[in-house]
Amino acid sequence: MAEKVFPISQEQLEKIIEKYPTPFHIYDEKAIRANLRRFKKAFDWAPEFREYFAVKALPNPRILQIVSEEGAGADCSSLPELVLADASGIHGEKIMLTSNDTPADEFQKAIELGAIINLDDISHIEYLEKNAGLPKVMSFRYNPGNLIEGNDIIGKPEEAKYGLTKEQMFEAYKIAMEKGVKRFGLHTMVISNETRLEGLLLNARIVFTLAAEISKQLGIKFEFINLGGGIGIPYRPEDTAVDLEALGEGVHKLYDEILVPAGLTNTAIAYESGRAITGPYGYLVSTVLHEKKTYKDYIGLDACMANLMRPAMYGSYHHMIIMGKENAPCDHVYDITGSLCENNDKFAIDRKMPKIDIGDRIVIFDTGAHGHAMGFNYNGKLRSAELLLREDGTVELIRRAETIEDYFATLYYDGSVLKK
Repeated sequence: MAEKVFPISQEQLEKIIEKYPTPFHIYDEKAIRANLRRFKKAFDWAPEFREYFAVKALPNPRILQIVSEEGAGADCSSLPELVLADASGIHGEKIMLTSNDTPADEFQKAIELGAIINLDDISHIEYLEKNAGLPKVMSFRYNPGNLIEGNDIIGKPEEAKYGLTKEQMFEAYKIAMEKGVKRFGLHTMVISNETRLEGLLLNARIVFTLAAEISKQLGIKFEFINLGGGIGIPYRPEDTAVDLEALGEGVHKLYDEILVPAGLTNTAIAYESGRAITGPYGYLVSTVLHEKKTYKDYIGLDACMANLMRPAMYGSYHHMIIMGKENAPCDHVYDITGSLCENNDKFAIDRKMPKIDIGDRIVIFDTGAHGHAMGFNYNGKLRSAELLLREDGTVELIRRAETIEDYFATLYYDGSVLKK
């Protein structure tokens, strides 16, 4: 069972809301740091362990500063993410660019920053060389096809747009070597939000086996093998979290079984986890505005899917509590909704909850990854603030809420729509 406890008391939350109105996301710094330290410790057997935090999960420079202080780098997938990582104090080969359908300016910025470039297709070698030059360290993304199961988030590998086939992987490294590249890594990311240990270890076995085969055939001594960022989190209270220590030990056994006999004894193990690092330690705080009784009972919040898209996009479950009613009986059934003009703007459907009253504060759990980051301005919705619960219990504003001025900032008009 995953214990779901909000790290802020009702009294403290009301004081926060006096200064920062709902809705907002708030992140627990102490828990994020402790989680990242535990993750690293589980792999302290490796010659080197690297965590490239997936910027896409929580692209806030304050968060990047925190994970950087704990030794993590950055996994980037766009030019703004590259700039954000560098501005947050993450530099050089602590940055990895893993993008797809990549424009030239992204490659150019990655070369400028001295980042590791992880290519998504064999044809990108020529494109990269022509438009930006070749990096000091190059990696390729492997798609093993039907050797491994996918899921609803990332799809079946053989139907996914990501990565190279096995045959292309051999050819890609051969081409890169002929062009003078001397330092290499290997990468895969074919599962997402995977909580089954056997799935995560199968992923490692497949990639380690490929690395050993490439090394034997081409003589490459891989500097690192990146096992992706597919480690899941327990969104439901009844779910079991991934045992990071068991994962580390399982990967250790596979390392000794497959890589060591192949002479890859100094290869670093890397992950690009985002969700697994910050996901459980973010919370969307909202206020109940309306109750509607028609064919069902609806509770309307001041937050909507512009603040948290996952339930509408994937049908994902997010646990939620009513502040002050955590121990009350769940003897009512509600759809918890937002104000967007889309019928799938629902955080929960037929959710058993205590009786909800207008003005109640509802806290939605596990929004520390792919929560605020997936926000948008459809219906003219403005993105919410992001707060940081510091280790000393104080609260820091790390992104202000958007304003109407922000909404109009990129528009050209005659000035009559919005006057300052």
